[in-house]
Amino acid sequence: MYSSIFGGITLDPALMVIPIDDHMVHRGHGVFDTARIFDGYIYDLDHHLDRLLRSASKAKIPPPFPRSTLRSILLQLTAVSQCRNGSLKYWLSAGPGDFLLSSAGCSTPGFYAVVIEGEGSPQPQKEGVKVITSTIPMKSPLFATMKNVNYLPNVLAKMEAEEKGAFASIWVDDEGCVAEGPNMNVALITQKKELLLPSFDKVLAGCTAKRLMALAPKLVEQGLLKSVNTADIPVEEARNAAEMMFVGSGLPILPIIMWDEKPIGDGKVGKLTLALSDMLWEDMIAGPETQRLRIAYV
Repeated sequence: MYSSIFGGITLDPALMVIPIDDHMVHRGHGVFDTARIFDGYIYDLDHHLDRLLRSASKAKIPPPFPRSTLRSILLQLTAVSQCRNGSLKYWLSAGPGDFLLSSAGCSTPGFYAVVIEGEGSPQPQKEGVKVITSTIPMKSPLFATMKNVNYLPNVLAKMEAEEKGAFASIWVDDEGCVAEGPNMNVALITQKKELLLPSFDKVLAGCTAKRLMALAPKLVEQGLLKSVNTADIPVEEARNAAEMMFVGSGLPILPIIMWDEKPIGDGKVGKLTLALSDMLWEDMIAGPETQRLRIAYV
């Protein structure tokens, strides 16, 4: 763990703590992000770090260091950790100071980071999952598009699904359009072989989802897909999709085969879902240097 509060890295779990008066703890005034560590590389760190800073700006949290310093800290922490497969999680907080509502009394913003060994799917996921429509109110666009630590709606949506024997839930917005899962984007293949993702104006703009959209035109060139787009997707159109999937950094693709006890397509994992999954995994394994940062282990 790294903490800007004590100004360094520790490998002792007993020292991996956050002050109780940090406003991220008792007021939820903090933002975070996560990057995947895979086979000795950090995948897509720069896009995730840029999103962290955008979230911090929306949350009115000035970073304690320049972007270059934050990036350097994350690279050093990962190198010291010796982790080759897992996740790198990091937070910007309003910082410690008092127990009031405003952050005016906070001494300085905080930056924390941890490396978690083994987190994330170790191989492509070939089995499909069941989902439900969440009854938990989804976040407003301001908070949904900001990756903040206020995850109680997400937690309750996930628990609701598990209580009903499903893997996760899907939020539907007030206009009856598909939104997102509790901590992942949703994507679908229409009957016309169009890859569609919900527009990012009401949901978090997933880094993995954006990478998927950058890679998917290869399947258009091969004639397997017709197009790749974001759109407002009515629920009924989504339910009639040929294929559906969750997209997220820890997956990176998880097929969805049943929604509210009704099959998606033929109720089996689709070939295009698997093709898209293979593309993302290949990008993680052997993608360009802009996507994969080699960890200089010490």
